[in-house]
Amino acid sequence: MSGTRKGVGMESRYDELAAYFLQVPVDIFGVHQTLLRTGIYQGHKYQPTTKCALLIALKGEAVFFYDGVSYPMYPGKTLLGGCNRSLEFVVQSSEFEYFLVHYLPTHARQEDPLIIETVSELHIELDAALLQLMEQLRGLSTILGNIEQLEKKTLFYRLLNKALLFERYQQNSESQPMMEQTIAHIRKHYMEPITLESLAEQHQMKAKYFSHLFRKYTGIGPINYLIQYRMKLAHELLTTADFSIREIARSVGYADAYYFSRLFKKHYGMSPSSVRLHASRNNPS
Repeated sequence: MSGTRKGVGMESRYDELAAYFLQVPVDIFGVHQTLLRTGIYQGHKYQPTTKCALLIALKGEAVFFYDGVSYPMYPGKTLLGGCNRSLEFVVQSSEFEYFLVHYLPTHARQEDPLIIETVSELHIELDAALLQLMEQLRGLSTILGNIEQLEKKTLFYRLLNKALLFERYQQNSESQPMMEQTIAHIRKHYMEPITLESLAEQHQMKAKYFSHLFRKYTGIGPINYLIQYRMKLAHELLTTADFSIREIARSVGYADAYYFSRLFKKHYGMSPSSVRLHASRNNPS
């Protein structure tokens, strides 16, 4: 990467972005697919952008400059963010085609400027499914009905998800089979004693480096992943089954019901008994 303002330096930028969009709803504005000839384009050189963009290069080559920082563009290269930034770009090939969706957070938060102004570089696979998504988005771009607006937003999230998934795959292509194997092992043996060392030993790796790879792939450490998976299953049992808390604790790998209850409350903000009581009130038999 060139320049110094291309992101916040997180090794799992795709996971940070996923967490952001999971929490913050967005409104979708213009949807455009544009073909340009060789030349210099200065549309936002003197007037900063007013919206964020999901921008996907489809054909040809160009260099985009946000506040003077260069971002080379080629088929599959994707940019996200870039609100309140000056922008100009140079088309280097005879033609350059790109797809663009403008968006903004529905409700501005104090911490939003960093992530909406930062330009994040991603990649996406230009497959048939992507082309179909773009075509559907373009078809809805000028329709104002509520159902169509909801569908447009849904398609945007699907497009974004494809970019984040592909970026995760690209950055973890060597370790992906190992990480997926570990996740499958955790989901199959979650009720058994599992340690970081035992997971790392399965791949003949040192625990610290294995944890680094797992965190890079999933966004959290392997033991935290295990705990979250156990807590999710416990929550389902508390709200759907008539087992005691001690039995549920044992079924998800905790012999000590008191320790399980502490973990559960830390994770959900409510004790297991409170979750069960709340569920019984909402779903009286």
